[in-house]
Amino acid sequence: MAVLLKHVRSHWAIVVGVVLCLAEWSHTCAGAAQEGERRASQPAPQAVPAYPTPHPRINLAIWYQVDPAWPQRPAGLAWGAASAIAIDSHDHVYLFTRAKPPVQVYDAAGRLLRAWDHPLIRLAHGLRLDCKGHVWVTDVANHVVIEFTPEGKLLRTLGTPGVPGEDRTHFNRPTDVAISPSGDVFVTDGYGNNRVVHFDRHGKFVKAWGRMGIGPGEFSVPHAIVRDSKGRLYVADRNNVRIQVFDENGAYLDEWRSLLVPWGLWITKNDEIWACGSSPMPWVGRQAYLSCPPKDQVVMQFNTAGKLLSLWTLPKGEDGKEKPGDVNWLHAIALDSRGNLFLGDIIGKRMQKFVRQ
Repeated sequence: MAVLLKHVRSHWAIVVGVVLCLAEWSHTCAGAAQEGERRASQPAPQAVPAYPTPHPRINLAIWYQVDPAWPQRPAGLAWGAASAIAIDSHDHVYLFTRAKPPVQVYDAAGRLLRAWDHPLIRLAHGLRLDCKGHVWVTDVANHVVIEFTPEGKLLRTLGTPGVPGEDRTHFNRPTDVAISPSGDVFVTDGYGNNRVVHFDRHGKFVKAWGRMGIGPGEFSVPHAIVRDSKGRLYVADRNNVRIQVFDENGAYLDEWRSLLVPWGLWITKNDEIWACGSSPMPWVGRQAYLSCPPKDQVVMQFNTAGKLLSLWTLPKGEDGKEKPGDVNWLHAIALDSRGNLFLGDIIGKRMQKFVRQ
C-alpha cells in the first residue's frame, strides 16, 4: 500500500510524497555487519512517524542509462563494499572500497589510472577531495581522518589511530569530511559519537557541536556532510530521517525532515545537493541503525532551500546476482561535470556509472 509523505515548509509550501513499498527484504540487520560498523550501544531515537498516500516517482532509467562497460576494471583488481566516490576537476573518479588496494582512480572512459593503499587505512568509509586535489578519507575502524596527495602520499592525520574517544584529538568511527576552500575541515564523527568537529586549515581544533538526540542540532548517526559555496553545511542525519543545515560556526539553520533515510551526499558546483538512501521506514525492534537493510533505494536532488527537484527509484538486485543498473545497498553518490551519476553499493560491492540522457 502506498502512504503519503507530506513535507510543509513555513517559508514556502511544498508537498512531496514518497512511496513506501510493502515488500520487505529477507535480510536482517546482521547485514549491517557487511558495512563493517557494529551496532551502537546508544538507544534508538523516536520511531519515524507513519505517512498516509501515494505520489508518483520517476524511474532513474528515464533520465539516466547505466553504462555496463564502465569501468574497465583490470582482471584481478578487487572490489569490496563501495563506500565512497569522489570526482575531481578532470572527471577522474576516486573509489574508496573495502578491498586491497582501497583507493582506486579511474578516468572518464573507465581506465584505471592508479590504485594505492596505506597502513593507516583499515576500513573504508568516506572520501572527499579538496580544492587542491588532495584526498581525504575517514576510517571507521582506525578512528581517523587522513589527508593524502592524489598519488597516496600521507600529508596529515586527524584523530588518534586505533584509539576511540570524544575530545579534540579523538574520534569514534568518523564517517565523512567536508573541506572549505580556505582549508577548514568539518568531520561527521558519526557512529560512536554524534557530533560535527571543526578544525582550521592547520589542523587545530576549533569546536564541536551535536549530541545524541532528535532535536535541532542533535544527531543519530551523522553519516555524510557537504558544504555549499556560501559556507552552509548539510549533514545526513541518518537515523533521524533528515538532512540538517548549519553555518560554519555550527549554528542550526534548517532541516529537511522525513523525505528519505539519507546515506550519501554530493554537492555540485552550482550548489545542487544530491542524496542517496531509502524511503522513510519504521524501526524494527531495537536495531541500532535505521534502514538496515533498506526497504528500497532512492536518489533525490535538492536545491539549497530544501526544495525537492527530482526523485528517482532504482531496481533492487538479488544478492550476488545484480544485473547492470540494479542496486542493493547504496552508500555513495557523485556526479561528474557532464551530469553523469555514479553510485557506490556496499552489498552489491561495486560502483556504477549512469549516463545522463
